[in-house]
Amino acid sequence: MKTKQSRKTFRIRQDEMLSRLRQDILEGVRKPGEFLPSEKDLSDRFALSNKIVRDVLAELAAEGLIEKKPRIGSVVSQRSEPERIVLKLGHHGSTLRETELKALLSSFEARYPHIRVQDVTLPGHDPIALKPYLEHGLVDVITLNDAELRTFRETGDADGLLPLVGEPECYPFLTGAMTAGGTLLARPFTFSPTILCYNREHFREREMWEPDSGWGWDELLGAADRLTVPQERAGFHFSATQRNRIAVFLLQSGAKAERDAAGRLRMRGTRMLAGIRRYKEIVTDRMTPLMSERDAGFRVEELFAQGKLSMMLTTYYGLNALRQADIAYDIAPLPRLSDPVTLVIAIGLAVNRHSPRAAEARLLTEYLTGPAAQAAIRRDTLSLPALRAAADEPGNGDGAEGFSRPSRFGMYREIIPTYRFGDALGLLEREWSRLLPEVMLYLSGLQSEEAFCDKVEAAGQFS
Repeated sequence: MKTKQSRKTFRIRQDEMLSRLRQDILEGVRKPGEFLPSEKDLSDRFALSNKIVRDVLAELAAEGLIEKKPRIGSVVSQRSEPERIVLKLGHHGSTLRETELKALLSSFEARYPHIRVQDVTLPGHDPIALKPYLEHGLVDVITLNDAELRTFRETGDADGLLPLVGEPECYPFLTGAMTAGGTLLARPFTFSPTILCYNREHFREREMWEPDSGWGWDELLGAADRLTVPQERAGFHFSATQRNRIAVFLLQSGAKAERDAAGRLRMRGTRMLAGIRRYKEIVTDRMTPLMSERDAGFRVEELFAQGKLSMMLTTYYGLNALRQADIAYDIAPLPRLSDPVTLVIAIGLAVNRHSPRAAEARLLTEYLTGPAAQAAIRRDTLSLPALRAAADEPGNGDGAEGFSRPSRFGMYREIIPTYRFGDALGLLEREWSRLLPEVMLYLSGLQSEEAFCDKVEAAGQFS
């Protein structure tokens, strides 16, 4: 009795065929003027129906990689050699260090000498500001985090992104975060949960037990009080104005957007308000006050690297600031409130639908999210690659540049069940952009809790 294969299985093989033929053509394995195998041969090789094979060949023809000659077959298109193809990859500046992107692009160009990649630093993290880069063809490939991709979906701008072929070996929860309506809009590149990072020497000096997975916030704050040394170091700090840090406390409070019959956000009597209230207590009453990072020109990770902090909230991305730090540090899961969860951030690579170099752009995304580049990220940085085999590669604990990894680096595997993306809060991205300034006013004491709730619940405030 034959086992019935799922539609998903056929789709994986279809994507594999498309990717394989495209790569063979662009790499020169199949030369211009060379005929592809017959539709029947391709059907047998990839275990696909003739109709699906024809669909794949039609896609390659639309990309200009092959020409379909009636009653003869499909031939690889002639391509001009003298001019080098230039791709533009848009990214946020931190990506350069977090993935050693320059080195990855150099290895891509060595493998595909006919392509040169320019990296373009994008402004901020406002998805609205990214739209012109796509519409005017200023980038061919763009990095998007899961929140930015949600904004693209909500505003209808996801139509500007080309559907992509998935990587079966990628963590499934990352693929889901980059998918809309069953269509993959960005190939997962890297990810990170929010974690606790601590200075081991400070704990030893005070003869204190290091943080463990059983800690609650009261334990952390009590430890912070003991670790603080006036005029020398703070026991605990983090970037309180970051939306992602607020989201952690809301998620741990079990918050979920609650609305009235008209769809307006409710705040009074909700878990969301309880989470914001708890956040305010920690930030204003229990955490050592520091100048804002923007005013002082520092990052929390930089202060930690100088030994000025004993504990901080950060991500695996943030750990890259510690690669050259001369301190003994380690990481632990976040303390818990009511729910033992943490915020996870995913970054993916998307292809601009308006790009005239779509085939090469797809090739770049497939390379950067493929085994070689993902293994390099794991080896040369403290970021987590999206490809499971690369992320879980044990290694010897030292990167190519001689930096050390925290002893609990592999902790991310154990806490996967606690991961939650920001959309678990049920807030639309446009609601976040309007809610956040009100939260900041409340935290700073410039408006009361009553006024904060009034403004949030005002008719049409977030519509």
